[in-house]
Amino acid sequence: MKLLALTEIFRGDSQADRVVPPSGHTAWLTSFTAAAMTFLAVFAMALSLASGRLADRWGDALARSATIRISAPAGQMDAQTRAVLDVLATTPGIERARAMSDAEQRALLEPWFGPDLPLDALPVPRLIEVTEDSDGYDSEGLRQRLAAEAPGAVLDDHTRWRKPLALAAGRLRLLGLTSILLIGATMAAMITLAANAALSANAQVIRVLRLVGAKDAYIARAFVRRFTLRTLTGSAVGALLGLIGVAFLPSADVAGGFLTGLGFQGAGWLWPFVLPPLAALVAFFATRFAAFRKLKELT
Repeated sequence: MKLLALTEIFRGDSQADRVVPPSGHTAWLTSFTAAAMTFLAVFAMALSLASGRLADRWGDALARSATIRISAPAGQMDAQTRAVLDVLATTPGIERARAMSDAEQRALLEPWFGPDLPLDALPVPRLIEVTEDSDGYDSEGLRQRLAAEAPGAVLDDHTRWRKPLALAAGRLRLLGLTSILLIGATMAAMITLAANAALSANAQVIRVLRLVGAKDAYIARAFVRRFTLRTLTGSAVGALLGLIGVAFLPSADVAGGFLTGLGFQGAGWLWPFVLPPLAALVAFFATRFAAFRKLKELT
């Protein structure tokens, strides 16, 4: 029954449409609410999708990598570096290990200390980049071997970095989805209020229609159709404006991090086009509920 009523939304009925005023505060309020809520939903969706990409990127970048930091006197640095590389070469689960050059370490520190950092004059530890294979390695066993062979070496398997970052990205994704749900609920509430206002304003017309034999289903269908189409139109405008706004955001950049990667990517650009039909569906059920309840009060 509801599916049939939903299909009738797009079949015009000039007589029934006269029941609902074509203009007035309820008309612009419905369209404006749909446009504004959909505009916000586009950005909430962009935040949610970007958070998912961020979590995946962090997970992929840190899951199979580790760093060994060697802090030793200058005279022992080379010897301990060779000892660590020898240990890693005989450790099962290690795919590749290499000591970072001074130029690479300078590049890592440059954003914080500038390009003229004198590495020779500072006690900067030597960093060794470790990449594990698909089977992985025993991190606790490796720590014990390093403690025996190179006392100044410390293994950082990025666990303390990966878990908080992935958790933060997951919560941002949840925040985006929650925002979309709240936006939908707000839209439903506003449309319900607008429908109630329109029904109250046309109470006399409704009574006359009943006197001439019009059924409540006929009257309700007129309101549902008008408000659903208004919502669909307003939501489409809001989605278009939201897409334009997202398109002007800075593109993803390694240096800029998360704040420059909030736009949609690939098939993600199609998701905002789902919002107008969803908004129309919300308007359909919200207006239908409000219409029958109000018509019962006017009996």
